[in-house]
Amino acid sequence: MHKRIANLPERSALIAFLDQAGAPVQFTRIADAHALRSSVEQEALQRRLAAMQRDGQIIRTHRGEFGSVDRTDLVTGRVIGHRNGFGFVRPDDAGSDLFLSPRHMRRLMHGDRVVARVVKIDHAGRREGALFEVIERGVDKVVGRLWRESGVTFVRPHNSRIHHDVLVPLDAGADARDGDYVVARVTEPPAGHHPPVGVVEEVLGSRLLPGMEVDVAIRAYELPVAWPEGAIAEAAALPAGVRDVDFEGREDLRDLAFVTIDGEDARDFDDAVHCKRTAAGWRLMVAIADVSAYILPSTALDAEARLRGNSVYFPDRVIPMLPESLSNGLCSLRPHEDRLCLGCELIITESGRVHRSRFFEGVIRSRARLTYTEVSQGLESADPVTGEKLVDVVPMLEVLRDAYTSLRRARDARGAIDLDLTETRVVLGPDRRVERFEPTERNTAHRIIEECMVAANVAAARLLERHRLPVLYRIHEGPPLDKAAELRVFLDEFGLKLGGGEAPEPRHFAAVIEDAASRPDARLVQTVLLRSLSQAAYAPGNLGHFGLAHRAYVHFTSPIRRYPDLLAHRAIRHVLRRGRPGDFDPAPGSSLAAVGDHCSMTERRADDATRDATAWLKCEFMLGKLGEVFDATITGVAAFGVFATLDEVFVEGLVHVSALGPNDFHFDPVRYRLSGERERRSFRLGDRMRVRVAHVDLDERRVDFEPVGKEYARRGGGRLNAAVRDSHRRRGRVRGFTRR
Repeated sequence: MHKRIANLPERSALIAFLDQAGAPVQFTRIADAHALRSSVEQEALQRRLAAMQRDGQIIRTHRGEFGSVDRTDLVTGRVIGHRNGFGFVRPDDAGSDLFLSPRHMRRLMHGDRVVARVVKIDHAGRREGALFEVIERGVDKVVGRLWRESGVTFVRPHNSRIHHDVLVPLDAGADARDGDYVVARVTEPPAGHHPPVGVVEEVLGSRLLPGMEVDVAIRAYELPVAWPEGAIAEAAALPAGVRDVDFEGREDLRDLAFVTIDGEDARDFDDAVHCKRTAAGWRLMVAIADVSAYILPSTALDAEARLRGNSVYFPDRVIPMLPESLSNGLCSLRPHEDRLCLGCELIITESGRVHRSRFFEGVIRSRARLTYTEVSQGLESADPVTGEKLVDVVPMLEVLRDAYTSLRRARDARGAIDLDLTETRVVLGPDRRVERFEPTERNTAHRIIEECMVAANVAAARLLERHRLPVLYRIHEGPPLDKAAELRVFLDEFGLKLGGGEAPEPRHFAAVIEDAASRPDARLVQTVLLRSLSQAAYAPGNLGHFGLAHRAYVHFTSPIRRYPDLLAHRAIRHVLRRGRPGDFDPAPGSSLAAVGDHCSMTERRADDATRDATAWLKCEFMLGKLGEVFDATITGVAAFGVFATLDEVFVEGLVHVSALGPNDFHFDPVRYRLSGERERRSFRLGDRMRVRVAHVDLDERRVDFEPVGKEYARRGGGRLNAAVRDSHRRRGRVRGFTRR
């Protein structure tokens, strides 16, 4: 431990000194100004200045001088790269992004933390910046394809946001063939006219190997996979099941007919439900796996769960937040096995209002592991096979459905937004190749469980708010002013109106959805409404949940697969055991805000990784469909063309503007439309097209379509499309830097 230096200036004093200096200054000047003359004092000052630099509070120039960043023309933030070579700085203070030209991005990579200087503001108020200083490098390893060209060996990153190829030694990956995927560690970042340099650490193999899309996504998005030895040891030391001693202080609810209802391929069962009719309404019991009984704060398992943030679900595997012995075993509410739970009892009135809620520690034994399909069929049809399996629990399920109907009426009255968008599921064959893509639509069972979980989450938020315990709220803010204004312009085109003036409320969005429900373009309207909303996140400050129209909301119901839920469980247990608010630390060793930011990041990272793997599989699947013709719907519009999704296989591809006919098109981003200047032709979201599969690029994870029909007489006989595709390859160049 370092000895405390009595006269060492605080960070605030150092920032004030550098502000007053007005320009970066040498270390000796700072030390002299604060009378720090001994080697011990100066070493302590060096450590403090280095820590302030890492935190972005100050900068250090290439000459070794220290300067303040708290000035109007300097912005500290994280670099977001773009596949076309430019980038943005996303400020730490949540201000507007700062544009970086390709020239300034030559020294940077996606993920770097930098200080940039504002050098220009255009007529629309958008800021352009220049690199001032790199604070921290964000890329340590890249995964990509190894190429050998003209005596140069390089790795082309799989992540398109990393636009630099990484030079590696000529003999790198000796057992790798051209085009094989490898993992390279970056040893020298990009600088001036020199690309980054690295060494090959792992050869993954050919891109055509089954499962390669997931192996690459795991590494490209740096998903933690291996378990630390400490976490393995702690998991092994846990009991195999519930012991007699575990019943102490818990309610024994094994006589109640709890059931789990999940997807067909689920293995980790977080929640179970039971419902009973009462004179005034219903008593709904929501039992959640008591992960907090086994994963204690400041343990190796807790540290790893926090690092992962959440489980990641790929088509052929899961990267769990907890070891499988817990996620699929000890914590999972498996049927006919005793399991510890943290329960929520909700008393629901006929009007759907939660009259009273109670939390408790308990033990349950699930009567059945049911699927959404089985429950929906059991409640809506007389299928004999399904009916036989559900015979013992159908009466309870019918009561549960009645309780849901009441909760649903209250939800509608509250004005919550209900976006019922179709998602797709990848179906793999025995050889791990894609057999088909199929739509996954919410049925009655999905809606029942969703409403039960929402009610339990709201009750948890109210409990913790009432007891003033720190917790990560699930926040979802309303649309920004500019998004709301653009949405109104779009809806006007469809004869729809969004109420609420400059600050629309959830009920105004719900009214638009209801007005459009019977229209053929209802899905289109829902898609645009969704795009106008802010992204949900985790934060310690309660800002409410706009989409659900709730004033306070936390995630409580999935502690096996989400770390914020585990934190909520610990807070609830603190309340149940009558702990004092001041004695509760939800995130020892870190600020709760930092944990919230991290969990928001891991959630986005998981979405990006699974989306990337799915895009790869879709491209692989479409290689066998080249030349085939499909009906499609336009699901995206950009200046360079339209994106269309095939009706039969649910794959999206690009129809380049050059293929849309002999016309000059104008892009209207507010109305999501491309309009021809010489002819009265336009393409907008929701329009129908018939297209041919023209090209598939696995490297870019992109499918190109050509419209079918005489009206699409293309300029240049399709040569422009080929030129556009070739420009992405940039053969004969190390990407991002001209070879000399």
